[in-house]
Amino acid sequence: MYPIIEFCVSNLASGAQEALERLERDPNLDIIEYGCLGHCGRCSSNLYALVNGEVIFGDSTDELVEKIYKFIDEYQMF
Repeated sequence: MYPIIEFCVSNLASGAQEALERLERDPNLDIIEYGCLGHCGRCSSNLYALVNGEVIFGDSTDELVEKIYKFIDEYQMF
């Protein structure tokens, strides 16, 4: 089972789209887009994604992708 990474469409429009596209290149990840993930306060201030239900955020695309992979590595989800 691959890690599930969920993105809010509103956050994608705010800049997380590049992170999603980079992560989609990894065949060991399942990427899902939702209309809303219910984290509106976080969504309006940071780029973020849910990784197996845990909120991961970053101030930039690079930071978000790096934190997602770090989280996955720390919890040995592969």
